Amino acid sequence: MSELFDEVDEEVRRDQLKKLWDKYSLFIIALAILIVAGVGGWRGYQYLEARKAAEAGAAFDRAVELSDQNKHAEAEAAFAALITKAPSGYRNLARLRMAAEVATRDQPAAAKLYDEIAADRSVGGPEQDLARIRAAQILMETTTYPNMLQRLEATATAKDSTFRHSARELLALSAWRANDATAARQWLDQIANDGETPPSMRSRAEALQALLPPVAKS
Repeated sequence: MSELFDEVDEEVRRDQLKKLWDKYSLFIIALAILIVAGVGGWRGYQYLEARKAAEAGAAFDRAVELSDQNKHAEAEAAFAALITKAPSGYRNLARLRMAAEVATRDQPAAAKLYDEIAADRSVGGPEQDLARIRAAQILMETTTYPNMLQRLEATATAKDSTFRHSARELLALSAWRANDATAARQWLDQIANDGETPPSMRSRAEALQALLPPVAKS
């Protein structure tokens, strides 16, 4: 008797499944096609992105080789081409390297390019800070300490900034050139008190500190 009930239950389940299939088969098939198409599309997208990155990487390396060979005009053109078509990572690197190439012939123009990178929030924090440092290095001889402070103070005072050490050194040098011993000493002290300051920079800071006038006793 139990076997008979089992057979009846199985027939009922089959009948219910057939009714469900008849009613929803088109939707099930469409969903399956969408899933397969979605997975295939994502795989295709990943492949294309990987291919673009590989091509951009090879093109970037060729541009760097041109720069190393002092073929600056050709390198500049190669980096400019990457800026227009490379993925974002290589595009940002190409912008920085192109500005460096421009600096070999026109430093004010290069400083402007670095300033544009520094102001572009889509670039990313470390690259923006690097652009600020590069622009400040170019302008060191021609700009004022207040201008340098405006450019670099945020980077110099950020505890987690990769380039805070370089920013502090540039500000100390700029203040020293401006005969602002108080400001110079402030930045040199920050260099000395930061345990992560590179040894070579610490030595330069100590040498510059020795050139400052002694602190007046009250």
